[in-house]
Amino acid sequence: MRLVTFERASGEPRAGALFAGDARVADLSAAEPSLASLQALIELGERGLERARLALERAEAGRGPSHARRDVRLLAPLPRPVQMRDFMCFEEHLANCLKRATPAGATPPPIPKVWYEIPAYYTCNALAVVGPDSDVVWPHYAQLMDYELEFAAVIGRAGSDIPRERALEHVFGYTIFNDFSARDTQMKEMAANLGPGKGKDFDGGNVLGPCIVTADALDPYALTMVARVNGEEWSRGQSGAMHHRFEDCIAHVSRSATLHPGELICSGTVGTGCGLEQGRFLSPGDVVELEVEGIGVLRNRIVKGASA
Repeated sequence: MRLVTFERASGEPRAGALFAGDARVADLSAAEPSLASLQALIELGERGLERARLALERAEAGRGPSHARRDVRLLAPLPRPVQMRDFMCFEEHLANCLKRATPAGATPPPIPKVWYEIPAYYTCNALAVVGPDSDVVWPHYAQLMDYELEFAAVIGRAGSDIPRERALEHVFGYTIFNDFSARDTQMKEMAANLGPGKGKDFDGGNVLGPCIVTADALDPYALTMVARVNGEEWSRGQSGAMHHRFEDCIAHVSRSATLHPGELICSGTVGTGCGLEQGRFLSPGDVVELEVEGIGVLRNRIVKGASA
């Protein structure tokens, strides 16, 4: 299933499911009161999935409530995730960034040994999430803005000390993640050996969508990932290039810590998946599209706001 959160011109956010080639949205919340939100659906586990499937089948047959997609607005699938952790799983991305940070003529430093030993991550601001087609306001303190081409696993079942071989049993589904970054601020902060701080932490900096594809419908390690800016392709990579896979990340972060339904485990940036790796950055008015095979296209425009 391709699950969404949507709203009509008036009314509260609702849980839905795309069908008819994503041209229509089944109104799961109207069909089944227990599915008031995707978070509620996820917390119900298999019962929630079964109720959603039945509601979608009725909508597909013309016997359940649905709307044309053009008549609704898609929001982030999880507008307020329980938690978000962003990992650095792609070796090529890290190597490219180290090269860009090295002065001309100097030899780039090797990737630190510890990176291969553990999947490193930081905790994102889950209150700064927006969805597809939302404008993202350029932070007034930043000079260099960048996108990051990522995707994320959504936790569906609680657990702690989860063994790697059982980790994917805890995954509900997958969505696209754009980790917008104020690069000049990030680089300054991380020189203090802490961060990324305000390099990532600003309103609208975490973009999710357009849907969550349930785990039964997607192989997370066989996806082409593409980023376009104003229609021009800037980035292309493969999810199968992940050095640390979602199993590694889940096993690592759940050590003596409980993961809860609705948490996000983000992949980090695919190789070539940001402007920094190519020495180019965004401009006000740019439209950024992230496309992940099997999930869809996550589109946002960068706009300049009023200076503080």
